[in-house]
Amino acid sequence: MTDETDPPKPETSHRFLDEAGDTTFFGKGRIPIIGQQGVSLAFAIGMVKFNGDLGPIRDQVRALQREVLADRYVNTIPSVLKKSQGKGFYFHATDDPPEVRERFFRFIEGLDCSIEVMVARKIPRLFLTKHNGKDSEFYADVLSHLLKNKLRLGQKLVLNIAERGNSTKNANLELALNKAVERHGKKHDTDGITSTVVFNVQNHHTEPLLNVADYLCWAVQRVFERGETRYYDFLGDKISLVVDLYDSASYVGNQHYYTRKHRLTAAQKLSPPSP
Repeated sequence: MTDETDPPKPETSHRFLDEAGDTTFFGKGRIPIIGQQGVSLAFAIGMVKFNGDLGPIRDQVRALQREVLADRYVNTIPSVLKKSQGKGFYFHATDDPPEVRERFFRFIEGLDCSIEVMVARKIPRLFLTKHNGKDSEFYADVLSHLLKNKLRLGQKLVLNIAERGNSTKNANLELALNKAVERHGKKHDTDGITSTVVFNVQNHHTEPLLNVADYLCWAVQRVFERGETRYYDFLGDKISLVVDLYDSASYVGNQHYYTRKHRLTAAQKLSPPSP
């Protein structure tokens, strides 16, 4: 029996996190290879919030996955076939053919959800000095920016996060949380932290809602990698915030913060960093 004097349990709120791009900076001989074939210019982590019951949305994603597998027009495409013969098909924007990609983008268009995305330009000097040349610390630092403004919500915040090697090991996720608390403390009294953060490392097979996070992150990443705004514009009302973390030239007036009103354009396309 619960004591009537016990404080009410905090509301549990789920978020779904995935990334776009990679954390590769150097090739053999510690030579920077950013922007070369297969190496991204930036790395991004996005956090999706769904409004409403999560169960039916999961069911809808799984139903769409089954539709793709049953569709003879697409189910023999190598990227689809490879997944179906492995652990099972799931939506992944980088791998999916255009026919499948359109299907899932239109599905996301109908969802009541939003995403915040932190984009980190890959700058070798910063990687070495700020992150000690370690992929995991780079990841933790980017993640901390997503968390710092979620610490005063008064909720049990369950972060369902896509597995990524050492970057999503418990110790590194705790490092990200500690960095978030430190950043929060620079602007607010840490006594005001009322959220409890729980990390729940998942993969796209066990948690289909990560498929949505992947697609939305990919839409943002395409702007920075290729200057391609088509997908970002299509789902623009779902993308509530994008922060270009290391665009120091735009720090004045917080012009590196992009919202539904201050939007990304093709001008945000990145170039490889200078040696």
